[in-house]
Amino acid sequence: MDDADRSQRSARTPGAGRASSLLRVVGLRKSYSTPQGPVAVLKGVDLSLDVGASLALMGESGSGKSTLLHLVGGLDDAEQGDIFVDGFEVTRLSDFGRAALRRETLGVVFQQFNLIASLTIRANVAFQARLAGRLDPVWQEELIHRLGLEKLLERYPEQLSGGQQQRAAIARALAARPRLLLADEPTGNLDEATADDFMALALDVVAATGCAFLMVTHSERQAAKLQRQVRLSAGTIEQP
Repeated sequence: MDDADRSQRSARTPGAGRASSLLRVVGLRKSYSTPQGPVAVLKGVDLSLDVGASLALMGESGSGKSTLLHLVGGLDDAEQGDIFVDGFEVTRLSDFGRAALRRETLGVVFQQFNLIASLTIRANVAFQARLAGRLDPVWQEELIHRLGLEKLLERYPEQLSGGQQQRAAIARALAARPRLLLADEPTGNLDEATADDFMALALDVVAATGCAFLMVTHSERQAAKLQRQVRLSAGTIEQP
């Protein structure tokens, strides 16, 4: 057992490995230091997402949406509160454990794409699925086709437009069939037709695999396609 596996096992909540609540956020708080002093971004956020469910997280710029997504993905540290993903307590995982969780459980679509510059688009799409040992060539080809990447596969990220890089990043996130898909403004760099294709594809994956889907978006139109919509305002979830 390597360090990542050991760290993951020690941070698993007993009996929670396949509970219906795939994501649970409890009392989450986060602030950042500025020259003027600390600024509270999240002020006690509670959130849950069941297996096979989809949720749009909305709010003004600076309301903490991306911060919340990064904390759920283990990319930043919370000051207070708990995050449980597929039975793992993310806030207790080591760096190795968080990396293993992202590799094995999460699919993440970043605003800045985060494609690997030295790899072709074909290799980028396959990267996470190959690391996780779940590379399915048939599924990969379906993603490539549905996202219109066929003519871009031997290019490198710097040779692509922002919208093309976003499509490749989406394909990479879905290729490993994640348990939880996290997407930060995934349609922001896409034309309307491609954005609609991505939403249809993501919701197909949710329906077929039981994947949960948490999306940060400013688009009311795209948010309406998900089962639930919540709004983050002044660091807390607005109550309906």
